[in-house]
Amino acid sequence: MGKARTTRKNLTRIYAQQARQAGPVHTMEGQAPQLKLLLILVTIISAMVLITHWPAMSAKAMSFDDNQYLINNNLVQNPSWQSAKRFLTEILEPSTVGGYYQPLTMISIMFDYALGGRSDYIRPFHTTSLIIHIFNTTLIICLLYLLFRNVWIAAAAGLLFGLHPMTVEPIPWVGERKTLLAAFFSLLCLISYIRYTRFRSFTLYTLSFAFFILALMAKPTSTPIPALLLLLDFWPLNRFSKRAILEKIPFFIIAGLSSVITVISQGRTGGLTAPTEHTPAHIALTLCHNIIFYLYKIIWPINLSSHYAFPEPLSLAQPMVLAGVIGTPILIALLIISARRTRAILVGWLFFFVAILPTMGIIGFTVVIASDKYAYLPAVGLLLTLAWLLNLLWKDKYRIPTLAVIIVLASFEVFAARNYLAKWKTTETIYNHMLSFTPDSVALHNNLGIYLFNSGKTDQAVSHYEYALKFKPDDGQLHNNLAIALSKKGLFEQAIEHYNKALNSPLKTPDFYNNLGNVFAAQGKLDQAIEQFQNALKIKPYSKSYFNLGKAFQIKGNLEQAIDFYRQALSLKPNYVEAYVSIGDILTQQGKLDQALAEFDVALKFDPRCAHAHYNAAVSLATHNRPDEAISRFEQALQIDPNYPDADNNIGIVLAQKQRYTQAIEHFQKALKVSPDSVTACFNLANALAQDGKLDESIGHFRKIIQRDPNNADAHCRLADILNEKGLTDQAVSEYRQTLSLNPKHPQAGKALQQIMADRQNR
Repeated sequence: MGKARTTRKNLTRIYAQQARQAGPVHTMEGQAPQLKLLLILVTIISAMVLITHWPAMSAKAMSFDDNQYLINNNLVQNPSWQSAKRFLTEILEPSTVGGYYQPLTMISIMFDYALGGRSDYIRPFHTTSLIIHIFNTTLIICLLYLLFRNVWIAAAAGLLFGLHPMTVEPIPWVGERKTLLAAFFSLLCLISYIRYTRFRSFTLYTLSFAFFILALMAKPTSTPIPALLLLLDFWPLNRFSKRAILEKIPFFIIAGLSSVITVISQGRTGGLTAPTEHTPAHIALTLCHNIIFYLYKIIWPINLSSHYAFPEPLSLAQPMVLAGVIGTPILIALLIISARRTRAILVGWLFFFVAILPTMGIIGFTVVIASDKYAYLPAVGLLLTLAWLLNLLWKDKYRIPTLAVIIVLASFEVFAARNYLAKWKTTETIYNHMLSFTPDSVALHNNLGIYLFNSGKTDQAVSHYEYALKFKPDDGQLHNNLAIALSKKGLFEQAIEHYNKALNSPLKTPDFYNNLGNVFAAQGKLDQAIEQFQNALKIKPYSKSYFNLGKAFQIKGNLEQAIDFYRQALSLKPNYVEAYVSIGDILTQQGKLDQALAEFDVALKFDPRCAHAHYNAAVSLATHNRPDEAISRFEQALQIDPNYPDADNNIGIVLAQKQRYTQAIEHFQKALKVSPDSVTACFNLANALAQDGKLDESIGHFRKIIQRDPNNADAHCRLADILNEKGLTDQAVSEYRQTLSLNPKHPQAGKALQQIMADRQNR
């Protein structure tokens, strides 16, 4: 017993000595020179971080879930208080992003969209993300300064964080705004709490609590914050006590509530694997792997990727798993030994481990075993240990060598970060980079296939889908994506085969039925298409299903029923632009021009850059003899989409009707430049040239049409008219006769030929 008491006394003395070395937490009051130096260093480091990460501004890659966060997110794409309200109130079942509750992240991305960000122009999103990363670097410097009272040490550790290659990923990845934003509020929470411990100010405590809630609303991986505050109480604040624990009760209550919400929302919308679904060995191997894996990547940050796949099989046969199993007990032993002399190493590691624990794979919500972004906030724990170590080395004798090492490390980080940022140049480059490490990853091949398909590289997309299916033949989403690509190639029977496989897979979504219905519709099998759209609605009310039903009934001529289905689609998705445009088309067909224009204008209210809505409105105006308004709408469509051949062709027709032949010719030529094989545009150009008195040019274009399409009776007839006008009656007669051979009832050709024959007899 006496020996035990002696040991405790020794430990107490050591801890007290260590606390004196670290120094108590001081306030910034009365430290004007230090604050001035701090401001200068923060400015310099911020500039260095900005310059290092600047290539992210030109990154165009879209990563795994960016389609949910941006490309297909109708709330983000319609910035409004209503959209923000949806993000805030859809707690247990977010409707636009599968997964957990993250309203502040979604509102932040929506705000960037309002500032001009688009899926084809993502620089505004990167700008905001880089700014937040710079703020986070600044907050880490302030946090370390508050704890260790040394400006240079805080700046050095903050610099190594800000430049570290593992901080690259959240900046060019749009959907990872949540990582940056959650870290921002978490750091504010920690700083407010540290200030509270010095002043015992209820305001600072409340601020810390509020920032914790905001962090959870950005990303629920901030849940461990209460435990992290207790670790700071233990060291370096040295105030761990019953009171310190009681102070955290409100934090733990909110953390528990957030955990319940996260599990429910993730399970309902994104999928969740409970710990009980894994064997104890699987969990133990995963933890050991990740403990050593993250340390390895932080110390040696090369070959970074956004996709670290689970080793197959997860066993000691895998080098990193074996390294984890051997390294983890050694690490734990070293931490225990270090605790006899200092709390710094143990607490720093525990801070990292506790902060990263929600993403360590005990609860499964992703297909990767680890990810760079998961280490973003937890890295603060390792920075605590680093700052403690630098504090020990910050003596006159070691100061210059220490600074030299920091400069070398920072230089290496800049090089590695720039090298990794280069991989984010395009979606294809980042996915090929990830595939270079995990060439058999089903998720990577699927996502790259989606990108290639959307880029018009259908054959390459098919190749990636088929390759992925070799490893996961029962994946319904893969079969669905492959079927979409096959449909684009016109291989409908093969597409139907894969849709049926998708519908027989464990995953069955309304999209599978919808897409199968679209194939039947493309084949003209409208009744079968309608059946599939209705099957989709049996799973859940779905705006796409109602829209597709409306389109099918519109084609069948059941216009009122079609409008009803479009209205039901709009009841589920009020900003469904295509539905408004389709209703406008039907109303135009029914002669209700003013109502049709109102529908087009509503579509444009939701998407002012919808060239299609302007175009359809222009067509409606043109068919109702309002040419000037039609021309204005066509021009607006062309301002939005300069390469819109239908708009150029139709505005040319209206201009020609107003005898503005020069302008009409320019538009027909532009339509042909975009769509060289368009017989319609070529015919209209030839006709306009004839009307403008340029008969020889007109004849040349009509001959091109006939060469391309010898059975075009109208082209033969119009060519005959022009030849006759030029006095080349023999050639005209030949063309009229050719017209009648193709279409014996062609009224214009028959009359013109009779007139020529009559004129000849009169002579």
